[in-house]
Amino acid sequence: MSDLEIRLYTSEDEQEVIKLWDACGLNTPWNEPKEMINSKIAFQPDLFFVGLLDGKIISTIMVGYEGRRGWINDLGVHPDYQRKGYARKLMEKAEQVLKGMGCLKVNLQVREWNKGAIAFYESIGFTNDNVISYGKRLK
Repeated sequence: MSDLEIRLYTSEDEQEVIKLWDACGLNTPWNEPKEMINSKIAFQPDLFFVGLLDGKIISTIMVGYEGRRGWINDLGVHPDYQRKGYARKLMEKAEQVLKGMGCLKVNLQVREWNKGAIAFYESIGFTNDNVISYGKRLK
């Protein structure tokens, strides 16, 4: 496995990140990618990371912290590079950063049908909290 370089997102990464999210199936009609990126860089830009191999962005992760719990959003690894340990490296980075901020618990949401993601998160120690997640779109 090649070493994954993990660094903060920069505005020059936008198009490459959007293409990556397309390849990963992260873009949806209700999550317009430019809007998601702009929201993240307006709030906690120091918690938006990209993973690179040989200078090419192959993965992303958005981390959040609201003073009580940490959150993981938009963890994506290009399909050509999945199952090689890169998502695990991004999660390790996210957990390291969150611990440094005083975070004691990390939450994330996975769509029920995404069995591969569920298996991945369980393999790195996440468990089902047996809660129902509700959401309400304000826009």
